[in-house]
Amino acid sequence: MEHIDHDIEPVFDERSRVLLLGTFPSPKSREQGFFYGHPQNRFWKVLAGVLDAPEPQTIPEKRALLLEHKIALWDVCQSCQIEGASDASIRNPKPNDLGRILDIAPIQRIFCTGAKAAQLYRKLIEPQLGISCVQLPSTSPANAAMRLPALIEAYREALLPYLDVKDERS
Repeated sequence: MEHIDHDIEPVFDERSRVLLLGTFPSPKSREQGFFYGHPQNRFWKVLAGVLDAPEPQTIPEKRALLLEHKIALWDVCQSCQIEGASDASIRNPKPNDLGRILDIAPIQRIFCTGAKAAQLYRKLIEPQLGISCVQLPSTSPANAAMRLPALIEAYREALLPYLDVKDERS
């Protein structure tokens, strides 16, 4: 087990309306210095599908996609002990200070990307913050049972009411 501090800055601005929280950056994400950096993680494909946008490839494109659609992105844990990218192995988690975002952005809803992120949010942050989260399915390759179209649909149903995106299916 390795104790690691989170050093990727949150993405948000004063227009962000929803906050998406992962658990903790994977080794690949930490190496790249940005969220959901593992090529097998479907987060960026899902977001592009929900927003009817091209899948972003670079960090500036990913940041721009989030900010353009009023989405803030960060993680629940500021530090923890973890083995590789295994959320199940997380021990001694310390929460990020979401006040950094909530003091500036008019966040209407907080979403956690997976069961472990939601569990840790409910334990570490919700009691102090008093704001509940909505659990979304994990986009991790470990969640192989959920296919990409189902992930996109789940995220679309949850996020669209808060975003300035037209649902072309309506």
